[in-house]
Amino acid sequence: MSAGARPEPARPDGAAGAVARPVIAAVGAGRMGRGIAHVFAFTGHRVALVDLKPRPAAAAARLLEDARAEIAANLGLLAALDVLTAAQVEAALGRIALVDERGADAALAGADAIFEGVVERLEDKRPVLERIGRAARPDALVASTTSTLAVDVLQGAVAHPERFLNAHWLNPAYLIPLVEVSAGRATSPAALAAMLELLRAAGKVPVQCAARPGFIVPRIQAVAMNEAVRMVEEGVATAEEIDRAIRVGFGVRYAIMGLIEFVDWGGGDILYYASRHLSAALGSDRYTAPEVVDRNMREGRLGLRTGRGFYDFAGVDREAYQRETLARFVALLRHLDLLPRPAADGQA
Repeated sequence: MSAGARPEPARPDGAAGAVARPVIAAVGAGRMGRGIAHVFAFTGHRVALVDLKPRPAAAAARLLEDARAEIAANLGLLAALDVLTAAQVEAALGRIALVDERGADAALAGADAIFEGVVERLEDKRPVLERIGRAARPDALVASTTSTLAVDVLQGAVAHPERFLNAHWLNPAYLIPLVEVSAGRATSPAALAAMLELLRAAGKVPVQCAARPGFIVPRIQAVAMNEAVRMVEEGVATAEEIDRAIRVGFGVRYAIMGLIEFVDWGGGDILYYASRHLSAALGSDRYTAPEVVDRNMREGRLGLRTGRGFYDFAGVDREAYQRETLARFVALLRHLDLLPRPAADGQA
């Protein structure tokens, strides 16, 4: 299956011909663990949703039943939207085992890939990863879903650190295709390749990034969300108007083109001059462009119209590229009912 392709739910009857899939453990029965369990059960994997926190039996049972109910509700929503059938909902739920702390070691020992999704505190993650490392098979993949802690900070807590890496999912994990994957210094190339393939086979779109704070999307969205809130604070526009602008402008644009691609599409000189103007007009260096933008200006690397910017357009049929990109815009705008309507025939 190619990256980005929509996953087909596994055959609900387990009939002959079904493909054997790796067994998954999602550690942490909160929102992220539930989303990961949903994704892999939906695409035909057996999944153990593991609550590693010691609790009284009744409390553990309530938490896990809440988790099952939430997953069932989300699968039911997809069925209502004609993504899968009622039979496939039941089959997916049947692939999920709910495991409390007392059964955790056995579930971890049986997993081919383990995703840790407990709270974002090092003092909480470290003992969980240590336990996973002790219980899991030496060849099992282990990934943290952290959005803030670097892989190299966590890697030392895991036995056989060569099989450990970060796999950051975006909420709602069962819908958003992206998973940001970050290998550590000790991560083996084989473990990285296996994780990328596992995610692609589950219908996700993995993107590799360096082990830097904030990865890709959290770092960009933190800047964007803070700026949006700042504009409300300054009285630039109401929250409703800002959000409307984001939905029909920013969001539509960058659903079709990436941020860097858009710089090259319009021209790096536009970013250069806009950054200088905003820095001066608003009196803040947070709008100052990075040095690479200045360097591209000096070297004439302005993007599509000069043949090279952040992307190399040598050999690209530019007219075809522009036409195909605009066709995607039209398709999205038509889907969102935002495409302008022409005047009726004969109308003055």
